[in-house]
Amino acid sequence: MLASGAGNETGLMATTVDALPVNIFQPQQSSRTVRILHVARQNPLGAFGGLITTLVLIVAVLGPFVAPQRYDQVKVADRLQGPSEAHILGTDSLGRDVLSRIIYGARVSVGLSLSAVVIASVIAISLGLLSGYTGGTLDMLIQRFVDVLLAFPGIILLISLTAFVGRGLPQLAIGIAILLIAGSTRVCRAATLQAKAQPYVEAAVSLGASRPRIIVRHILPNIFAPLMVVATGQLGFAILIEATASFLGYGVKPPYPSWGSMLGGDARSYLQQVPLLSIWPGLAIFLTVYSLNVLGDTLRDVLDPRLRGRR
Repeated sequence: MLASGAGNETGLMATTVDALPVNIFQPQQSSRTVRILHVARQNPLGAFGGLITTLVLIVAVLGPFVAPQRYDQVKVADRLQGPSEAHILGTDSLGRDVLSRIIYGARVSVGLSLSAVVIASVIAISLGLLSGYTGGTLDMLIQRFVDVLLAFPGIILLISLTAFVGRGLPQLAIGIAILLIAGSTRVCRAATLQAKAQPYVEAAVSLGASRPRIIVRHILPNIFAPLMVVATGQLGFAILIEATASFLGYGVKPPYPSWGSMLGGDARSYLQQVPLLSIWPGLAIFLTVYSLNVLGDTLRDVLDPRLRGRR
């Protein structure tokens, strides 16, 4: 009986151990999925924005593989055609497929804007953390630098920089990043000042933690949520800036397309004859920027504990 009891106990333990991974991890995965679905139900516009943003990013990454034709494939015999089976969105004045150019244009408009936001965020977070936590003379100097950036009209500053350093994707990304630094720095500084006054920072100081450790381990993780919301909104703003610069002729060099350059050139020349040439890229800009804006609003509602507590 003892042997039989020991055998039963051993078998029970083996069964329990085998069942542990399922019992431990499956509820966590299912609860995460339920939480995402709950947020999507409560914020249908945010879910729509996230879906459109994801689709645009996928198209931007897989552009050459999903585009029906190359962006520079010229067929003069098919010029200025309307939507058809061969060309879903029609063709431009050189017979190039409009859908393919919009897909390739997403790589420029979204990729360039994303690069600019990343550059601006890295610089702005560094300046905002130093300004908010250090204070004193350094804070004053950084804030006066931010005031100088805010004093310049954005598009005029971008055109001036482009004319000075030349046209190209790196130059345009850096120019857009310069325009975005000021706003992100102000938000990061304000969030740092708020986090600096919290008890956990005071406890870290009293325990002798170094300044870099306090900034990296205690302040930065707690201000990440508002910074991510700001970055999402700035991505849409960067797309508009890039489209404006390209529309005025200071963006990427042809024949490579961007949504802004597609709004100029043929779209302006044949606006009355073929208005769809301006409607398609304008619709792409509108949907992308709108999706990023509603996604940013949803992230703010979800990540802000004060707003989350009102639900």
